[in-house]
Amino acid sequence: MRKIKKGDEVIITTGKNKGKRGAVLKMTADDRILVESCNMARKHVKPNPNAGEAGGIIEKEMPLHISNVALFNSATGKGDRVGIKILEDGKKVRFFKSNNEVVDI
Repeated sequence: MRKIKKGDEVIITTGKNKGKRGAVLKMTADDRILVESCNMARKHVKPNPNAGEAGGIIEKEMPLHISNVALFNSATGKGDRVGIKILEDGKKVRFFKSNNEVVDI
């Protein structure tokens, strides 16, 4: 079970975008994630008339390593570490380490 999943609200802990919050858009196999409107880069794109795409310079999200983000805890208003525990009924859930509040319901 992964500690951060697609759709989670995360906060960036290091780098030029430190402190920004956003939702996880995509996760890759090599432990990298795309966070919405964070780590933006300008990319030069060639036009493709067959697909109807115009060329030019576009802004797009670039992937971050998963170790540079923390799951956002709305109760404390900060990023928090996440653990995994098994409930009495045998279900695995994620919980915040600071206040033992369950993330998955």
